[in-house]
Amino acid sequence: MAKYLVTGAAGFIASQVSELLIREGHSVVGLDNLNNAYDIRLKDYRLARLNEQPNFLFFKQDITNMEAIRKIVGEQGPFDGVFNLAARAGVRASVENPWAFVETNTTGTLNLLEVCRDFGISKFILASTSSVYGADAPQPTPETADSNSPLQPYSASKKGAEVMAHAYHYLYGIDVTVFRYFTVYGPAGRPDMVMFRFAQWIREGRPVLLNGDGSQSRGFTYVDDIARGTVAGLKKVGFEIINLGGHESITINEMIERLEELIGCKAIVEYRPFHKADMLSNLADISKARRVLGWEPKVDLLEGMRHLVDWYLNERSWASQVITE
Repeated sequence: MAKYLVTGAAGFIASQVSELLIREGHSVVGLDNLNNAYDIRLKDYRLARLNEQPNFLFFKQDITNMEAIRKIVGEQGPFDGVFNLAARAGVRASVENPWAFVETNTTGTLNLLEVCRDFGISKFILASTSSVYGADAPQPTPETADSNSPLQPYSASKKGAEVMAHAYHYLYGIDVTVFRYFTVYGPAGRPDMVMFRFAQWIREGRPVLLNGDGSQSRGFTYVDDIARGTVAGLKKVGFEIINLGGHESITINEMIERLEELIGCKAIVEYRPFHKADMLSNLADISKARRVLGWEPKVDLLEGMRHLVDWYLNERSWASQVITE
C-alpha cells in the first residue's frame, strides 16, 4: 500500500482521485484551504464523503503556506507521490483577480516541488488545463500544439506551473506527469462550469445565461474517466505533458437540448455577448494518453449527462441553492 498527498482534496477532480486511490488500497493525506472561490457547500459535500473513508486524513491548509506544508509532509510522510490538484480555476475569474491565480497555481506548485525535493518524493502529478492552447489550436489538439499564447491569467499561471515542474525534473530528477484537462463534468461538479449551471437553471426555471450564440463547442470529459487517467499518471515517465479529454464534442446549443430532454424542462435561454476570455472550441487529441498510459475515456456523453442530472435531482434540496452566477 502506498501513501499519497493530494492537494485540493475537496475539489471536483481531486475528491474523485482520492476516492479511487483509496479503493485501490492506498492511503491519502488530503489538503485543501476550503476557500470560497465557489459555493463551499459543494466542497463540504465532497469532503464529507472522503472523511467516511478509513484511509483518508484531511488537513485544512493552503499550498501557498510553505512552512505549514513542509510540517505536514514531514510529520505524515514518507509519501510515494504528490498529486497537485489544488488550483484557482476559471478563465473569467482570473481576469478579475490574477494575483490569486498566480499565487496558488504557480507559487503553490513551486512550494510543493520544493517539498518533493527536500523530502525525497520522487513522483509529482500536476493538473493543468487545455486553456494553455489559446485561440488558434488545431482540432483535435495534440500536446505539440503551441501553448505559449494564453488568453487569460488562469492559463498563464498554469503554464508557469508546467515549466516550473520541468525545471525541477531537470535539476532534481523528480518524475513528473502534467495533465492538461479538457472540460470536465459530472456529479458534484464545479458550479461555475457550464454543465452544472445549465442543469440547475433549466430544472429551476431560471434563465440560462448563454455567452455567445451557442455554436461554440467543447470536448466534455466525465470526471470518473479523468480520475482514472490521473491515477494512471503514477507511471514513471520522466517528464511528460499529456492531454486527458473526452471523445465526444458537442456545441453548447446541443448540450442544452440534451439537458432539456433528460430533465424534462424547457430552457429559457438569454443570449449575451461572447466573453473575450473564452475559447470558441476545444477537443483533445488523446493519442499520447493511449500510447503512454493505455488510457481511454469510457463514459459516453449521454450516459455521463444522465449521471449528472440524476445526482442533481437526488440532491436538489440543497443543490438548487448552490450559487451558480
